[in-house]
Amino acid sequence: MEGNAALRALPSVDRVLGLPQLLPLIERFGRAEVTEAIRAVLAEARAGRVPPGSAEIVAAMAADRLEERDRSKLRPLFNLTGTVLHTNLGRALLAEAAIEAAVDAMRDAVALEFNLADGKRGERDDHLREILCELTGAEDATLVNNNAAAVLIALNTLGAGREAVVSRGELIEIGGAFRMPDIMARAGVKLVEVGTTNRTHPRDYRAALHAGTGLVLKVHTSNYRIEGFTAEVGGRELAAIAREAGVPLLNDLGSGTLVDLSRWGLLREPTVREAVEEGADLVTFSGDKLLGGPQAGFIVGRRDLIAAINRNPMKRALRVDKIRIAALAATLKLYRDPDRLAERLPTLHLLSRRAGEIEAQARRIEPQLSPLLSPAYGVEVCECRSQIGSGALPLNTIASAGLRISAPRGRDLEALAAAFRALPRPVIGHMKDGALVLDLRCLTDEAGFLANLSSLSLPHGMA
Repeated sequence: MEGNAALRALPSVDRVLGLPQLLPLIERFGRAEVTEAIRAVLAEARAGRVPPGSAEIVAAMAADRLEERDRSKLRPLFNLTGTVLHTNLGRALLAEAAIEAAVDAMRDAVALEFNLADGKRGERDDHLREILCELTGAEDATLVNNNAAAVLIALNTLGAGREAVVSRGELIEIGGAFRMPDIMARAGVKLVEVGTTNRTHPRDYRAALHAGTGLVLKVHTSNYRIEGFTAEVGGRELAAIAREAGVPLLNDLGSGTLVDLSRWGLLREPTVREAVEEGADLVTFSGDKLLGGPQAGFIVGRRDLIAAINRNPMKRALRVDKIRIAALAATLKLYRDPDRLAERLPTLHLLSRRAGEIEAQARRIEPQLSPLLSPAYGVEVCECRSQIGSGALPLNTIASAGLRISAPRGRDLEALAAAFRALPRPVIGHMKDGALVLDLRCLTDEAGFLANLSSLSLPHGMA
C-alpha cells in the first residue's frame, strides 16, 4: 500500500521540467534530452529499479544520467603503469607546439592541398616532405596513417604478385596479433623465408633472389631480441646484395628514432638516417612511438619509389588528415634543436627523468597517500624498472621509483585498483609480486595527482 502511494506521488514530467534548477541543464543538453532523461528515471521508479522520490530528487537523478552519458570515454588519466609509450593509453604525449598546431588546424580552413604560390591544387605530403628529408637524409618522403600501413603500401607497390624475401628471424608479430606474414599476404606479395630463426647469412638471400623477386624486406626486431648463437645480415651488406640483384630493399624500423638515444642514457637504436645511409631504398617507421608525435607511418627513400607509392590507389585510403599533419610538422621541427629536445618533447622528457628525482617525488607523495587508506594497507617507496613500451627497446628498462601498496588479501588490492580507476581522473598502476605498484616516472602533475586523490572512495569494508 505504501509503495503504491509512493508511486502515485511521483511527479509529472512537466512538474520536474518546471524546476528552476533544471534551466542550466536544459541550456546545456536541450529540452528534448532532459525530458527523455526525466521519463527514464520515472520509468525506472515505476519498475522498482530506483526508489520513488520528489521532483527535486528525480531532477537530480536525471542530471546524473545526462552527465554520465555525456562523459567522454577518452578520459585523461594518470599513467603510473611504468610503461611510457603505453599502446592502450595512447602512446606518445604530444609536445605543446604540436597541440597548438593541431588546434589551429582544427579551428580554421588551411592550405592542405592548395598551393598558395600558383593557386593550383597541391599535395598534402608537401607540408612534411622537406623536413623529413632534412632529418633523415632521404631523397623523398611520404606518410600514411600508421607504420603497419606504411609497410603494407610499400610491399604492395614494390612487390604485388611477386616474391618478397625476408629472414625467418624477422617475421615479427606486433600488438593485437598482427603478424608480418599476414600483412605481406594482404599486400599481395609472396613470402619467401630465408635462413633460420636464429641465423641468416648473405648466401641465404642470394640463393633466394631471382627474376620473380619483387623486393628484399628487412625488419628491425624492435619488440624482441634473439640472443646466443645468432647471425644476421646488416643493412649495409643486405643493401649491396639487393642492389646486385636489381631489386629494392625495404627496411622496416618499426618504432624508429631520428636521434641517438644513448645521449640520454638509453640503449642505442639504429636511426632512420643510418638506415638510409646504409643503402636501404625505402625505410618505414612510426610517428607515435620514440619519435614522440601523433600516430603516423613514414616512408622515406628513393624518389622514384616514393612517387610510385603515391600513385598507388591505397594511398588515398591510408592518408593522414590536416590535424595530424599539423601536429607532425610541429613535432619534427623540434628535432632541429637537439640540445633542447628533452625539454620540449614529452616522450624524451619522461624517458630521461632521473631515478633520484622520481624517488624524491615518491617520498613527498607517500605520507599524503597513506592516511587515505586503511591501516591494513602498507604503503612504501620502492624501486621500479620502467619500460619504454610499444615494442621499443624491449630489454632496456629504466631505473625508476614509485609506491608499493600491499594488502593481506589479493581481492583487496583488486578492489583498491578499481577505486583508483574510478577517480575523477583515473589512476592506472600495475600488479607485481602481490602488490599494487604506482611507478611515478610519468607523473608530471604532482599537485593535480594529490588533489585527485582526495576523491578516493574505498569500497565498504576497506576503509
